[in-house]
Amino acid sequence: MSEYQRHSHEFPPVWDKQSRILILGSFPSVKSREEGFFYGHPRNRFWKVLSAVLSCREPASIEEKKEMLLTHGIALWDVIAVCEIKGSSDSSIRNVIANDFTELLQQSQINAIFTNGKTAGRLYHKYVEPTTGITADILPSTSPANAAWSLERLIESYREKIVQFIS
Repeated sequence: MSEYQRHSHEFPPVWDKQSRILILGSFPSVKSREEGFFYGHPRNRFWKVLSAVLSCREPASIEEKKEMLLTHGIALWDVIAVCEIKGSSDSSIRNVIANDFTELLQQSQINAIFTNGKTAGRLYHKYVEPTTGITADILPSTSPANAAWSLERLIESYREKIVQFIS
C-alpha cells in the first residue's frame, strides 16, 4: 500500500479574461502530475466529455486542450494547492492548503463554478467557498473510478449544466 506523500500543485490554471465558467478538480492524479497537465490519465473521460458537450474534436496535446477550453470560455484548475495524498486516491487527501482564486475570479468573467466530482465539491465548499462566496455546482466525476456513470450519462449531465454558460 502506498504511503502518504506531500505534493504541491505543479502547473498553473488555464484561464483568460474571457473565461465565463470554472471547472475544478480536487488535485492532479499521479499521471497528471507526470504529464504536467489536467486529466492526464488515459482512462479519465474529462476530455471526451467536454469535447462532446462542445461539439468539437477531442484534443490530443496540451496546447489543443488549452485552446479548446479558452475558445469556449472555460477555465480549469484544482481546488488544492498542497496536500498529503496516497498515489491518486482522492479519498486519502489530507492536510489541505487550497489554491487562491482571488486573481482568477477578479480578472475574468467567471459567473459559475463547477466541480468534477463530489470530493472536489466537498473540498471547495470547505476550503474555498467561505472566501469566494460562490457556491459550486457538483458534476459527476469523469474518473474511471466512477464506473456507475457511463460516458453517455456524463456527457448529458455536463451538457445540461454547463452549456447555458458557454453558449
